[in-house]
Amino acid sequence: MDYLYQPYTANRVATVASKGMVATSQPLASQAGLDMLKQGGNAIDAAIATAATLTVVEPTSNGIGGDAFALVWTKNKLYGLNGSGHAPAALSIEELKKRGYNEIPKFGFVPVTVPGVPGAWAELSKQFGKLPFKDVLAPAIRYAEEGFPISPVLGRFWRSAAEKFKETLKGEEFQHWFDTFAPKGRAPQIGEQWISQGHANTLRKIADTNAEDFYHGELADKIDEFSQKHDGFLRKEDLQNYQPEWVDPISVNYRGYDVWEIPPNGQGIVALSALNLLKGFQMEDKETVDTYHKQIEAMKLAFADGQKFVADPRHMNLDYTDLLDEEYASERRKLISEQALTPEPGHPPKGGTVYLATADDEGNMVSFIQSNYMGFGSGLVVPGTGIALQNRGHNFSLDENHANALAGNKRSYHTIIPGFLTKENNPVGPFGVMGGFMQPQGHVQVVMNTIDFHLNPQAALDAPRWQWMKDKTIWVEPNFPSHIAESLARKGHHIEVQLEKGAFGRGQIIWRDQQTGTLFGGTESRTDGTISAY
Repeated sequence: MDYLYQPYTANRVATVASKGMVATSQPLASQAGLDMLKQGGNAIDAAIATAATLTVVEPTSNGIGGDAFALVWTKNKLYGLNGSGHAPAALSIEELKKRGYNEIPKFGFVPVTVPGVPGAWAELSKQFGKLPFKDVLAPAIRYAEEGFPISPVLGRFWRSAAEKFKETLKGEEFQHWFDTFAPKGRAPQIGEQWISQGHANTLRKIADTNAEDFYHGELADKIDEFSQKHDGFLRKEDLQNYQPEWVDPISVNYRGYDVWEIPPNGQGIVALSALNLLKGFQMEDKETVDTYHKQIEAMKLAFADGQKFVADPRHMNLDYTDLLDEEYASERRKLISEQALTPEPGHPPKGGTVYLATADDEGNMVSFIQSNYMGFGSGLVVPGTGIALQNRGHNFSLDENHANALAGNKRSYHTIIPGFLTKENNPVGPFGVMGGFMQPQGHVQVVMNTIDFHLNPQAALDAPRWQWMKDKTIWVEPNFPSHIAESLARKGHHIEVQLEKGAFGRGQIIWRDQQTGTLFGGTESRTDGTISAY
């Protein structure tokens, strides 16, 4: 693990600790997780406390009405939890076409799917937590009830969302969003206190009932009533039929390390597919046009397959492991030439989000991600509850022949993905980069920065990023090396400098040194990221 001991070239150095560590995008949330560790809880308790607090202190990216995924290393094994919800039973392509829709809208009730977040928290606590669930959610309840001051990056995103929603969300059903998140007719300003008593009451009901109230009780009734009032599809029966699913994580071996992701319906397999292509090349130097060109071309090919084939695995027309077949990777790798290509899917053999990482001194480690999608989600808040409903259904296709075609009780192609790294069956640690379709691209860049280029966790995150958008269009950050950008353009890439830092994701890393047990953490410089440790 020589990357842990390289000279620190980043503006900030990695955080080093031994007892416990929590890395996420909001200081108050990471401190809530650390408090659980200091109270005798484990990394799982810390992850839940951090996640719950993030729904309060970073509502621009996630909420109670969103979805979640987790990779949990405990008892010498890696477990995967799929906490994504399905489409309402009554939602169908035929019904939408009757209503005049030719595409799935971003906002309103049409794209709303069953929220998986509360169920995921309760399931993680039930299976692996040490502290009472009520204690773990206590910090989140306190911040919702007593308030907290708005931090700089949060304030900027909140203001942008409020201004956008003021222009686009006109129906009566959206008024509750403004009542909750813009109660003074505007977004709360940086440094201003924000309180949500409805959010606090909802979190308390979730805490007191191990999330049962959300899916079977009064909260479920309120969600059903709100949906029916505005001709939505979501019903109490859909909530009652939801259950988080334990899944077997999937992996590829990349230069001696196993890189792990949640299987479809998540897009983690896109990152694994790209790494499967890239391991066929030698990548000795990071800052060369050849390195970036091959990364980009591999990413394009992986995305082309992912966007065609990835869906709810019960509806895929192939075994998703076929996308990681070595012979298939070898054939796809041959398509990478010296010039930029426009990607097309292959023929496999038949056979606006928050991310957090936690670790404790017992050896437990958690990679956790949750999201409402597109920032605040659907623009809908269940009256008086603080529950901002996600719009994850926007990812469905209205093409009946597509693997990801909309159908009732079906999970959509999902963007949020947690990552985990192991070596020789020992945990190295959790990592993740949030941000829509940037996420698998961020995973590939962080993994290569670590394994190929031996960057410490903070340097691996701080390094300039790129993002493939479509066809041959590539976004790069302003600090991306200009000479490499120019060389990529000569290879046929359409390079665009993107000034918005939020476009390139926000990541966290915790690595554990196998010999000493010491924890090394990196946090995101593109947001209010922080690490709490002791």
